[in-house]
Parts: sequence; C-alpha cells; structure tokens
Amino acid sequence: MATKKIRKAVFPVAGMGTRFLPATKAVPKELLPVVDRPLIQYAVDEALEAGIETMIFVNGRGKGAIEDHFDMAFELEATQAARGKSVAALEGTRLKPGNAVFVRQQEPLGLGHAIWCARDIVGDEPFAIILPDEFMHGAPGKGCMKQMVDAYEQTGGNLICALEVPMEQTPSYGVLDPGAQSGALTEVKGLVEKPAAGTAPSNLIIAGRYVLQPEVMKILETQEAGAGGEIQLTDAMASMIGDQPFHGVTFDGQRFDCGSKAGYIEANLALALEREDIGAHIREFAKKLVG
Repeated sequence: MATKKIRKAVFPVAGMGTRFLPATKAVPKELLPVVDRPLIQYAVDEALEAGIETMIFVNGRGKGAIEDHFDMAFELEATQAARGKSVAALEGTRLKPGNAVFVRQQEPLGLGHAIWCARDIVGDEPFAIILPDEFMHGAPGKGCMKQMVDAYEQTGGNLICALEVPMEQTPSYGVLDPGAQSGALTEVKGLVEKPAAGTAPSNLIIAGRYVLQPEVMKILETQEAGAGGEIQLTDAMASMIGDQPFHGVTFDGQRFDCGSKAGYIEANLALALEREDIGAHIREFAKKLVG
C-alpha cells in the first residue's frame, strides 16, 4: 500500500511532573534517568530507529533543559577531548542541525491541545506521537515505533499502540472498542477516554504511541474540552474512525509507566539487570534485599 513516509514525531513534554516532586521542581520529568539515559533520550532513540528524522518537542515554561540536552555541550566535550576521554556517550544527544524543533504550549489544556500546537510544523504529512513517560522497551531494532511504522506501511491510515490491562485499570486510560484481529493488528471501531468503571468496551488501552494523519489537526482546532476538562486527543481520533483506516498495534515488548513512581523504579531495575556492566551486581543486590 502506497503511504507517505513518517518523517516527523511529536513529543508532548510540557507537563509539570507533579507526581515526582520535589525531584521535578527544577528538572523536567523527561530528563529523569533510567539507569544513565533520560526518558526523553530513549523516546528519541526509538523514533530514530523507526526512520523518523524531525523531532518536534512541545514544551512549556521551565523546560529549557530539554533543549539543552539535544544541543552541543561545547565545554564538556572540549574538556573531555583535552583529557583524551571519549564523548561517545553523548552521540545520541546531538541531532542533525534543524532536526530538533521546539514549540511552546502556553497553557495546560490537554494532550490534544499540545499536539495541535505542533500543527504548522507537522503540515500536511502523517506523523508520529511519542509520550516519553510511557517507556516502551523492545528488542534491539524492534522498538515500539518501528513496529508501528512497519504496520503503517501495510495499512496506512491511523494507528495506536494497544496493550491489555486488568479491567479495573481502564478508567485511567483511553480504551479501544475492538473489531477484527489479525496477528498484532486490531481494527478499531471506537475509542473511549477514561470510561467510568464497568463501562469500558474492552481492556485494550492506548499506550502512548500513535501514527496519525494530518486531518486530526483540523479536528483539534475546534474541539471542545472532554474528560477532565481538557482537549482530549482520543476524542479527535474517535471522530476519524470510519473515514480513514484505524488499527491498534499490540506491542511486542515491555511497557513501563514512568509517569508513576512504581513504574519508574521498575524500569530502572529491569534495564539495570540487562546491562553487562552492572547487571550481575544489581541481581545479587536484589537477591539480598528481598531475601
């Protein structure tokens, strides 16, 4: 199926990270490290792996450190070079000139509003959305967005990452009304944002990754506030169902909800255990700790 290439990804990073105070009083939550890489770096690496070229960061006041992270650190690099030390650890932080774009969301009006703030940069192209605090950990070369872009090349239209959760957790998420299934693909017949307990059409949730057509921006432009008094992206996507193909892609990998303290600690532990340099030490420590 002929489709336009996904070249751009939007990263909504304007949130205040209040669940991690006081750690996020001066440090954006997206820069909190999982072992030794910040959450936003994992998200950008995932996009690059999927062939995405332009990273669009929708940020807010006090988030300038994210922009600095993806800039050159001249003093640090020059000092390391003068000492004969490697700067290889910084390679992923330096995007190509012009490939990091920053726009401001002046008011916290919801995820849909944050995405709409990037409308002029997205233009008339399909685009990806990655929520950095939804940490999706896949095998090398098979990250979540790579899996979704591969599926998009087959289906076109719109795609969302879909994951199963216990039914009692559905009021906290956008939930799919599923149709036919084929392997990792599930037809989406409808979407409900944060359904009341006992009313969810399934236990398949939207898990922080999207590939959307640009028409969603025109819908968001006039959309009224929904659940929580915010402009919900889920409501805009729901209105596109039936007009364009819409599928959920079940991610083959692990999801860590790094918007919660427990999920953040889980991600650190899981990735630390995988590391060749510290994995054995952390494993022994964990055994002693729980034993």
